[in-house]
Amino acid sequence: MKFVDELVISASGGRGGNGCMSFRREKFLPNGGPDGGNGGRGGDVILRAAANIQTLADFERRRRFAAGGGDHGQGNARNGKSGQTLVLPVPCGTVVYDAENGEGLADLVEEGDTFVAAMGGRGGRGNRVFASSLRRAPRFSERGEMGEERALRLELRLIADIGLIGLPNSGKSSILAAISNAAPKIADYPFTTLSPNLGVLSTDVDSVVLADIPGLIEGASEDRGLGLSFLRHVERTRMLLHVLDLSSEGADPDSIMREFQTVRGEMERYDPELGTRPCVAVGNKTDLCFDAAGLERELTARFGEFGMEFVSVSALTGDNIPSLADRVVAFSREHPRPRGNVRLFADCVTLSAPDAPKRRARRQVQIVSLPDGSFRVLHPQMERAAERYDLSQPENVARFTKLLRKYRVEELLHAAGAVAGSPVSIGHAGFDFYPDKNDGQRS
Repeated sequence: MKFVDELVISASGGRGGNGCMSFRREKFLPNGGPDGGNGGRGGDVILRAAANIQTLADFERRRRFAAGGGDHGQGNARNGKSGQTLVLPVPCGTVVYDAENGEGLADLVEEGDTFVAAMGGRGGRGNRVFASSLRRAPRFSERGEMGEERALRLELRLIADIGLIGLPNSGKSSILAAISNAAPKIADYPFTTLSPNLGVLSTDVDSVVLADIPGLIEGASEDRGLGLSFLRHVERTRMLLHVLDLSSEGADPDSIMREFQTVRGEMERYDPELGTRPCVAVGNKTDLCFDAAGLERELTARFGEFGMEFVSVSALTGDNIPSLADRVVAFSREHPRPRGNVRLFADCVTLSAPDAPKRRARRQVQIVSLPDGSFRVLHPQMERAAERYDLSQPENVARFTKLLRKYRVEELLHAAGAVAGSPVSIGHAGFDFYPDKNDGQRS
């Protein structure tokens, strides 16, 4: 299957069902009270982490997802059914961002972690909800709200216990195949591996997951080569195996240490914490090395100065591979895999100065004059009302007009240059502006 670790999807919650305007009509009760039911709530779009998925490739062909809408309310106090919730499985390790502003929203780490990508809209209320001692026969109901619509960027950061890193063609894939059940593509040329490969090393206690990260080059932290595309997959590993090629032409302790420092430096520039991650240096291809024993002694001493262990192996012949596997298993036993819950990103809060304008100012009605001569009214409560009020019902028109007067929308439209017949939009509703003739006489 094609490996895909980043893409953008669109999620839309279902629209709520409309409320019903209805009155009881029975044989011996011709003037019964209101009995219109409420509309059902729209379904949600939910992302759920699944352990049996390793890539985001399933989202490549289909990028837009919408949950089911709620059913409309009916007479005889029958409420509408809620819309069908849409659950989208994603790989464990998926990070969710807002595609428009880049804000982090959720980090789905463990199997079963969920995140509501788009909430469904509320159902509209039927007219029986509005009945009271003063209003015996309300002749209006509400429409259902639109569901939430969001563009989300999904980024996969592999969940692996051990990460194999190193320069291209150093033999990372060969070691992964020798130490685990993986069967990666292996060839004698750089960048054979173009996407991370996963392998599992089974033990009597637990299964250790290993990830072969495509080769890093100098400048990877600046997105050169495969660069940032795969550096992020190192972040979640608990231990690193730094694979070094002992068979390269002119290989000596100095050149091998330079190769080590190149990759190490790129990781630390990407994330300084990676420099503190437990790491074992693995010299590969001893079967092609002229003086493997001497080189091993020198490198063991050099890496000892860094507080790191050095192991020489041959993935081709299997030499010392069991010893490397034992070290990996021992580390996994000493450092059990931590389990976590959904890690939601904290909201960014900016503390304002004491004399800064209060947030309540955002609630004021704003009139926007558009280039085509129309006007748009911006206000949260006004927009919600325009969406929920069914303006084909006279009593809802009266309620909405009362709200317009409460916020002095006509006066603001006059001040913005609106004239009789000017198109006006509030939320999803649109109408032509015809001011009240008595408006100018009010004090």
